[in-house]
Amino acid sequence: MPPTSRRSFLGAAISAVPLLTGATYAQPPAKAAFVRAGDDREGVHKTLGISTIDFKVTSADSGGAMLVIENTNRAKGGPAKHLHTTQDELFYCIEGEYRIEIGGVRYDLKAGDSILAPRRVPHVWAFVGNTMGRLLITFTPPGAMEAFFREVSKGNAMPIQDPELWRAHGMELLGPPLPV
Repeated sequence: MPPTSRRSFLGAAISAVPLLTGATYAQPPAKAAFVRAGDDREGVHKTLGISTIDFKVTSADSGGAMLVIENTNRAKGGPAKHLHTTQDELFYCIEGEYRIEIGGVRYDLKAGDSILAPRRVPHVWAFVGNTMGRLLITFTPPGAMEAFFREVSKGNAMPIQDPELWRAHGMELLGPPLPV
């Protein structure tokens, strides 16, 4: 490969690696974080009205690098339109049908599909299927997302659309949920 091609390739490869400015990570534990299907890492299913959230990998498990949750929908709907100030959010559809709008573009997800909602980009999603739906969602870095889910699940309802609550957990509330 000619030197200029190598430089272009290396430049592209390096630019694909996310730079975590200002982020600090603890040393991750030296053991695996195993969670059985249908279980929550901490043994507590968090209910948000139409869905249940189970922690699969917590911030403590990953040395502060990520939070992985399984969101199980029993009815149509989803959260309000928002953005995360410091988290990238990866959605992987395990089961069912979802509609996701990221940066004004709509995507339809079915089992096996995935999509990344980059930090600081507005997004909104909803379960639109006729059966049960399950999404695996990864936040990296996790920021205050664990605390957000613990707080909003206390009411056993969809998170209230209170801008201060969302802002306190590193998000900006931007609008209503997707109509379904």
